[in-house]
Amino acid sequence: MSAELPVIRLKPKANARAIRHGAPWVYDNEIVTDRRSRALSPGTVAVLEDAERQPLALVAVNPGSRIFARVLERPGAGGVEAGAWPGIDEAWFEARLTRALALRERLFDAPYYRLVHAEADGLPGVVIDRFGDTAVIQPNAAWAEVRLEELTRALIRVTGLRHVLKNASGRTRTLEGLDEVQAVLAGEAPAGPVEVPMNGARYLADLTGGQKTGLFYDQRPNHAFAARLAPGARVLDVFSHVGGFGLAALAAGAERAVCVDGSGPALELARGGAEAMGVADRLETRQGDAFDQLAALAEAGERFDVVICDPPAFAPSKQALEAGLRAYERVARLAAPLVAEGGFLGLCSCSHAADLAKFRTACNRGIGRGGRQGALIRTGFAGPDHPLHPLLAESGYLKALFYRL
Repeated sequence: MSAELPVIRLKPKANARAIRHGAPWVYDNEIVTDRRSRALSPGTVAVLEDAERQPLALVAVNPGSRIFARVLERPGAGGVEAGAWPGIDEAWFEARLTRALALRERLFDAPYYRLVHAEADGLPGVVIDRFGDTAVIQPNAAWAEVRLEELTRALIRVTGLRHVLKNASGRTRTLEGLDEVQAVLAGEAPAGPVEVPMNGARYLADLTGGQKTGLFYDQRPNHAFAARLAPGARVLDVFSHVGGFGLAALAAGAERAVCVDGSGPALELARGGAEAMGVADRLETRQGDAFDQLAALAEAGERFDVVICDPPAFAPSKQALEAGLRAYERVARLAAPLVAEGGFLGLCSCSHAADLAKFRTACNRGIGRGGRQGALIRTGFAGPDHPLHPLLAESGYLKALFYRL
């Protein structure tokens, strides 16, 4: 098959060893670009060679992206030989999806999880979240967009899912030059929010109009840890979305939970989840800018036994890193005074550009500037349905720090 495929080549000074050792991305400044390579259509499958014309990998190409090539196969992986590359067809997708499903079925009792986490599951740029008999696909790379029909058919065959939706939102698709058109790929879109059981709570996820795929599964283990601190506690969940930490705390026996978010629809879903759990009388919601709400709560003299802040990515890129770290510091500075003596503060970041050390330093500085001190009792990450690609720092984006103040 390789004779039929176009070839792209690394520059002599590019790090071919990194590709051989598992690096999943090749940037545009590492590729010999000429009229032929620039003319390849986004999503084209090609053979990547080193400067000595030795085959390195089967890759998906996007000449319009900073990530010029994403690795699909390497020689030696699964018995693949250079020069005998597999076809990227439904059977290929089925093999990857079967392996991903086997891991999730071992980890979880119910079909509510991230089924595919991009490069770490061998499907670069592809995110699939499962909600019972419905899945939401985010094809965040051009090659996946081109092969979306094959991917969808393979997904249904492997899982038995009835409904498959496409979510086209997000910064990554923009960087790939892709559209923002949502779609129903199979079956039907749900008529309303989907109920999701997790950590003893019941969440309502809007799969068609909510953020990303509708629910953030990555925080599951951190929700569970915070819930252990919650029995009898007053809990503040800031940047709550649909009530992630707040509802888990109420399920664990919190006396009261206050959810703060800028989105009215998200808070409405949080209230719906609390009603489904029978704890609506213990939930309060406050809509508005989180920084303003933190300041207002402090001015009102409010204190909470557990305060969790889970903001959006303040540092989505290296260019935004310094401003993002200042924002994380500000969150910690405003949140720390709201924690009762001996209480707990949880601070989260989903910014891959802000590594753990930089994020922790910003949080520590903010807590100190908020007039508090304490001990770091837990460092949390995403759950195991969000596996980390060992050579891709971006896949380890989520950090959660829990302090006792």
